[in-house]
Amino acid sequence: MPDREDGPDTKPGMPSQDAMGRIVRLQDYETCTPDRVLREMREYWDGIRKGRAIPARSDVDPRGIARTLDYAFILERIAPGAGRLRLAGRHLIDLMGMEVRGMPVCAFLNTSSRGRFSDVLESVFKAPQMARLTLQGKPDYGRPQLNAQMLLLPLRSDLGDVTRALGCLVAEGDTGIAPRRFDILADEVMPIIEGGTTVKPSPSAIGFAEGRADFKPRGAVPDKPAAEKPLRGFPQAETPEERRALFRVIQPRQPDA
Repeated sequence: MPDREDGPDTKPGMPSQDAMGRIVRLQDYETCTPDRVLREMREYWDGIRKGRAIPARSDVDPRGIARTLDYAFILERIAPGAGRLRLAGRHLIDLMGMEVRGMPVCAFLNTSSRGRFSDVLESVFKAPQMARLTLQGKPDYGRPQLNAQMLLLPLRSDLGDVTRALGCLVAEGDTGIAPRRFDILADEVMPIIEGGTTVKPSPSAIGFAEGRADFKPRGAVPDKPAAEKPLRGFPQAETPEERRALFRVIQPRQPDA
């Protein structure tokens, strides 16, 4: 009897049974591009709708977006045009250089683009509808130019109102020194039902409650106020003497002894 047991019937250089039976999907090794991440996120959102117009927040399972989880986030609407990050992937943390949960999503935008982003975000909740934004991070010292894409997909909360959103943010290139913020180059809104109508993001109303006063050069004679109608039953006075004559001194009444 030999000292060692017989090995498998495979010859040296031949793949094992396990290796021969494993299936490798080429899509798992596809280069991670913004278009692919956005496409897979949109397909997942469509899949959890289950015949409904808008899926619920409770339907979102991180295991279903495992390949795009680093770029995904979930928003909560906290005010008109404002959203707070409830969950965020690793890619978003790398862009900001810190934990981003609880932060407003507009923190990823430069101040000049936050107004437009607020309008687009509010249209996603209000319509509701989907939105895609093309972003760009300007180059600076230690910060190469970054091109990015963002997708926003509405969700229903546990109460049934549309105050949540599933989204993703994908930036191409070297991040450089964090934090990185972006400008909006273009935005597009899409209906949640094919062939449906969309609501154009309306610009935010910025200004004071009072109307704007007309400009008058220094030294100009002010306009005379409009003449007020006289009160019925009261005498009217035109000159200071006539007005003084209308004054009366009222003596307090003495209590009866």
